[in-house]
Amino acid sequence: MTPRLTVWFDSGCPLCLREIALMRRLDRRGAIDFVDLGAAEADCPIDRAELLARFHAREDGRLLSGAAAFAAMWRAIPLLRPLGRLAGWPPLAPAFEAAYRRFLRLRPRLQRLLR
Repeated sequence: MTPRLTVWFDSGCPLCLREIALMRRLDRRGAIDFVDLGAAEADCPIDRAELLARFHAREDGRLLSGAAAFAAMWRAIPLLRPLGRLAGWPPLAPAFEAAYRRFLRLRPRLQRLLR
């Protein structure tokens, strides 16, 4: 199966590494192409700094960021598909994005804890 979803991640972030390791284990069908932004040959559709600042994914040619990118990743994994559909449902999507923005403020502290 050719991956239909591309996810960019920061291999310099211990939190990101743990999450991506889990997603790789759950992605048994190989539906996701995980791109390490720490690799010199990483293909970046936008500025690398922007990709590092927020989670990004490309689903069916559309570039998504934040909670929408997480929802796309979850939809690509059968076990997490219900959560991905819920997170992408228009009435709830703003709440997921607000939660993601709150998480971004906590992320530096969480990264320090995991180093």
